[in-house]
Amino acid sequence: MQMSIKSLEKQVLDVLNEVKDPEIDTVSIIDLGMVEEVMAENGVIEIKILPTFLGCPALSIIQKNIENAVKAIEYVEKVKVEFINHPPWTSDRISEKGRNGLKAFGIAPPPRLMDSDGSWHVDCPFCGSTYVTMDNIFGPTACRSILYCKNCKNPFEAMKPISTLM
Repeated sequence: MQMSIKSLEKQVLDVLNEVKDPEIDTVSIIDLGMVEEVMAENGVIEIKILPTFLGCPALSIIQKNIENAVKAIEYVEKVKVEFINHPPWTSDRISEKGRNGLKAFGIAPPPRLMDSDGSWHVDCPFCGSTYVTMDNIFGPTACRSILYCKNCKNPFEAMKPISTLM
């Protein structure tokens, strides 16, 4: 018995919704907006992924996690994961669920809008205060910065805004 292509593609998307970012276990690759395309044909699943940063050291882990999760689906014989750079990933692709997942992890999501001068402001993920300062633009990964909330006195990380308009 064969499964319809659309049904299989939907199953793959459902499974990918459970594949978490290896560094942030409260956010899936779907919610980060990394999944650009899923195609199914004759038991072969092709998945195109947009890396959040080109030099991301977690890409091989993400690829392996995708392959393992999708191979567990009935009727899947082979999984091909391709990292693509076009269209470029932007922080605007993060879903509302993803933004909430980042906050739950203690990471401020990137701002949706930047000031006309190119500066960006984030709220504290712990108390919601806007009274924050940037301690270091260089965080533990290329996509995050370190900030400090002067209201609740907590240091925190924030996702850097990435836009094609910058």
